[in-house]
Amino acid sequence: ACWELYCQEHGIQPDGLMPSDMTIGGGDDAFYTFFSETGAGIHVLRAVFLDLEFIVVDEVRTGSYRQLFHPAQLITGKEEAANNYARGHYTVGKEIGDLCLDRVRKLADQCTGLQGFLVFHFFGGGTGSGFISLL
Repeated sequence: ACWELYCQEHGIQPDGLMPSDMTIGGGDDAFYTFFSETGAGIHVLRAVFLDLEFIVVDEVRTGSYRQLFHPAQLITGKEEAANNYARGHYTVGKEIGDLCLDRVRKLADQCTGLQGFLVFHFFGGGTGSGFISLL
């Protein structure tokens, strides 16, 4: 829902295109905080989605805003942590921890003036608490 709002605020369509009547760089280039522009003129989100369970991230992969997300930045594990901190931190989470950090590092390297990160997560369960504390 927040990505839909960001798109509406900056005039970016669900397919990543900005209508030709929008002025790129004409004073309001604040959308570059959350979006990067490809060579084809498509705007993709500067976001990494990760979950040890695939169901939630698959909704993003198949949703109406799916073209805004690079497939390499939608990371899921092979099994869930079953609401267990230890599984998220010590076993299941360790399997994809390095991959997640690598994707975040690559995304940060593409920024010209990185100012911070927004992290949205649950405080309970295996992914929300165990895996996030591992990262």
